[in-house]
Amino acid sequence: MAEIARVAGVGRVTLYGHFADRKDLVGAVFERAMDRAEAELAAVDIEQDTWNSLQEIVQSSWRVLHQFNALLAAAEPYLSTDQIRAHHDKPLARVMSVLEKGRSEGIFRTDHSLTWQAACFYAILHSAAAEIRAERLDEVAAAKILPSTIRALLVPPDLPTDKSLH
Repeated sequence: MAEIARVAGVGRVTLYGHFADRKDLVGAVFERAMDRAEAELAAVDIEQDTWNSLQEIVQSSWRVLHQFNALLAAAEPYLSTDQIRAHHDKPLARVMSVLEKGRSEGIFRTDHSLTWQAACFYAILHSAAAEIRAERLDEVAAAKILPSTIRALLVPPDLPTDKSLH
């Protein structure tokens, strides 16, 4: 906390006046980042073509996750999986809406539950971020492979999977 206060240009007492400990501080910063993520995802028109909506959600989600990759790494030791997931409620609702739309149109698979598809969606994005932190993947490669990976998750088994999202 002393180092954070120093870098922020405030005293430790001031910092502790707002946050009881590092966990509270990380939680607040993480919440703010998720609010910014929701603002970016809210700009996606989910009423357009479903594959285009999904493509834009993947791209928007990846931009946000890539931007806050270091924050996620810093938050993981301090926030439980449930706390991190709770901050995803609004973006998750948007993803679920597109998944439901694709299922109702018959273009997304229905043999897996919606919750499983959403969990996989986020797991794929977060795995790409972890691979970048571990220096086994670079940002450019991740941005290229994420859309086709997500598409492969959602295309029904009887439809071809070799196309990109668009």
